[in-house]
Amino acid sequence: MERHDTVEQRDTVDDIVEQWTRTRPDLDVEVIALIGRMRRLGMRVDNALREYFTSCGLDSSEFDVLATLRRSGEPYELNARALLKSAMVTSGAITNRVDRLSAKGLVERNPSPTDRRAVLIRLTPAGKELIDAALDGHVRNEQRILAPLDRDERAQLDALLRKLLIAHGDTEPLLD
Repeated sequence: MERHDTVEQRDTVDDIVEQWTRTRPDLDVEVIALIGRMRRLGMRVDNALREYFTSCGLDSSEFDVLATLRRSGEPYELNARALLKSAMVTSGAITNRVDRLSAKGLVERNPSPTDRRAVLIRLTPAGKELIDAALDGHVRNEQRILAPLDRDERAQLDALLRKLLIAHGDTEPLLD
């Protein structure tokens, strides 16, 4: 992405804010602008990530499971509860994701040696190979998305987003 002087350029949210200012001057349009920009950017980022994951033969949720297992370290294995915490979805959704990945030969289910009722989900060698290859392109894609910001701007944005996430309770550790 090439850098642009954002001071002179307008985005779609500028038009939305202008309309609200004209029709409802009593509203605090600053918050409308910030939340609107976060939501619109989130949709664009989701689309860019989805396109990349599709090129790898995965959907976003499958990538998430594989990446979670990979970053957990050897033996690249977690129980369903740990996957559930990471993904913030229902247990049924995790089961469906694991079913799809298992059918593709990317993960396997194994009984837990310490709990007869528990099942461990483990990356297969093919799953590890795919996620390692996909991660390189994923990071390049995210770098492309953030290219309009210099290093200091990215650090500032990161700090502000962290502050908002903490304020809204996103502080629970992923792994016990």
